[in-house]
Amino acid sequence: MEPAPNAQAPIVQPDSWTALSTYTNARIALGNVGGSLPLREVLAVKLAHARTQDALVRPLDLAGLTAQLGQFRLPVFVLKSRVPDRNTYLTRPDLGRRLHPDSVVSLQASSQPVDLVFVLADGLSAEAVNRHAVAVLTRVLPGLVGRYRCGIALVEQGRVAIGDEIGALLRARFTALFIGERPGLSSPQSMGIYTTFAPQIGLTDERRNCLSNIHTDGLPYNQASDALSYLITTSFARQISGVAINMDENLLSIPPPPTGS
Repeated sequence: MEPAPNAQAPIVQPDSWTALSTYTNARIALGNVGGSLPLREVLAVKLAHARTQDALVRPLDLAGLTAQLGQFRLPVFVLKSRVPDRNTYLTRPDLGRRLHPDSVVSLQASSQPVDLVFVLADGLSAEAVNRHAVAVLTRVLPGLVGRYRCGIALVEQGRVAIGDEIGALLRARFTALFIGERPGLSSPQSMGIYTTFAPQIGLTDERRNCLSNIHTDGLPYNQASDALSYLITTSFARQISGVAINMDENLLSIPPPPTGS
């Protein structure tokens, strides 16, 4: 059908908040076409949703991570939780907090003494750990090796609290657990780090410190590694972790945007 002579193609009306969209990748200032969202935004949301679903089911890259971690020349333990499959992981968080019996035996048999263990667990977005964990370790480990005996554990289907059992079995004084955070439509590959001094089974969240939103559009690697170094140093000096530690806000300060942006 031929369009009416005076018909005009739909025009995307800009949002009054458009200038703010330069500061965030959150979905603001999308504009509108009449009473609807622009088609490009509808398709973008569908793509983001698909990436979020993918993040939930993609596995931890054990082979790739093990190869990358070889550069640090530290003991690496490959472990798994009590979760038998991904569907169970999503419905039984309790099983993801405890090690599989075979992994318990493996750690009990270890003769590698460690003061500090870095635990890399898939969480709800394994790709976040696949992408970001080694980059943070590369920045933080040079200042630690020599001061502390360090080890690394890779854990399939793990939750945050599984770091407590790993640390306790290795008789470590401190754990730093890197884990994929709940994927969102604007950040499907976000990593968090949970730190605990004197790990043991049964600890609750007030005993942990958390660094969150580590990804390309979130907390940069250098600030994450600086904050992690601060938590490690402070925890060992004061023999504590969790709410008793006040983070230095200067560690996480975000520089102002460039002039004219």
